[in-house]
Amino acid sequence: MHIHILGICGTFMGGIAAIAREAGHEVTGCDTAVYPPMSTQLKSQGIGLIEGFSPDQVELRPDLFVIGNVVARGNPLMEEILNRNLPYISGPQWLAENILREKWVLAVAGTHGKTTTSSMLAWILEYAGMAPGFLIGGIPQNFGSSARLGSSSFFVIEADEYDTAFFDKRSKFVHFRPRTAVLNNLEFDHADIFPNLAAIEQQFHHFIRVVPGNGLVVTNGRDPNLERVLMKGCWTPVERFGMDDGWQAQTLPDGEISIRFMGRFQGRLRWDLMGEHNRMNALAALAAARHAGVSIDAGISALAQFKNVKRRMEVLGIASNITVYDDFAHHPTAIRTTLDGLRLKTGASRIIAVLEPRSNTMKMGVWRDSLADSLAAADLVFCYAANLGWNAGEALAPLGQKVQTHESLEELIAAVAGAAQAGDQVLIMSNGGFGGIHEKLLQALSLKPLPVA
Repeated sequence: MHIHILGICGTFMGGIAAIAREAGHEVTGCDTAVYPPMSTQLKSQGIGLIEGFSPDQVELRPDLFVIGNVVARGNPLMEEILNRNLPYISGPQWLAENILREKWVLAVAGTHGKTTTSSMLAWILEYAGMAPGFLIGGIPQNFGSSARLGSSSFFVIEADEYDTAFFDKRSKFVHFRPRTAVLNNLEFDHADIFPNLAAIEQQFHHFIRVVPGNGLVVTNGRDPNLERVLMKGCWTPVERFGMDDGWQAQTLPDGEISIRFMGRFQGRLRWDLMGEHNRMNALAALAAARHAGVSIDAGISALAQFKNVKRRMEVLGIASNITVYDDFAHHPTAIRTTLDGLRLKTGASRIIAVLEPRSNTMKMGVWRDSLADSLAAADLVFCYAANLGWNAGEALAPLGQKVQTHESLEELIAAVAGAAQAGDQVLIMSNGGFGGIHEKLLQALSLKPLPVA
């Protein structure tokens, strides 16, 4: 089958492209605003990319057009597909019908931590020799790609609550029908499609409704929003993490992590990941892997070799003794936990936070009143304020003299480079390409003179 994917450079649709090609399908696709790592990954797999959505792409005559949720009515190629009554389908539905139907699906849902937990889970299964397929919204460094078909019946998927397509407003994850479902946490997000938290909780309830009775729901026992979801109805056994009567992780004086289940010691984990949020992610992955048949010992051994995901506290380089990190954080909770984790790692070193409020929810100003508090742990804060529907300077005013906002990317880079000193930790946070700031900033920092001893 020849499929042509509209919106192919999104992490989810790019993953579908890679899996479809591995399954033997001919794959082409189109998109705009292409940037690495997905564009690089697709080209390395020999998948043809077309810039833009020109209507003449129908002349490729694919058997099926696969539509990403970036595509809306008015898109010229989509309008041509509709006018000619050509066959089309959403990405999640294509994946469910063509790949997942015969699989043991392990799906990881939640507002935060989906990518990291999915990557941990896929790596645990791989370490245990189970050769899983996976589709993850980032690139796990243990694998080097965001998606693969796999050679077993197991498939790990990052289960996103965002809507499926312009013609299917259900959340993506209801298509996946997992046997093992992980619920990491639940907060209000995606204000462009959900009016309130209750609407998101309802979608999570729909997700739970399709988990079979012989499956397992692994849930964050500390999250009252998830408890409300379960109270709406659950027909599947439940294991909770973060609780004394479920899965628990405790950091020991020597830095190792003690893993317990139902009060019983399971093993000790030593790794390099920072923060309580990653300990919770690890518990969720261990529980889900255990349901699929992996021993706790094997799971802990796998996590000791876990290399995290690109753009999750990834060190991009060191210039003039200034370390630059890249992170995907774009929600106040994620920003706060990322900064807290970096503070624990670096101690008294100055942290310079560089933020692009890029998500639709951020641009709408939903989080403007909580943004300053989420950045409080940073010593200096630089915010890219272009294309916002609200005043970033006013929102961040509680941070006082340590904050700057800039609407020019070049001015922002110059300001960060000018303020940075040897020994500083520069944390760049965005869920997009941020105008290539990472390499530009490293270049600017490399030109700084080293301090005289």
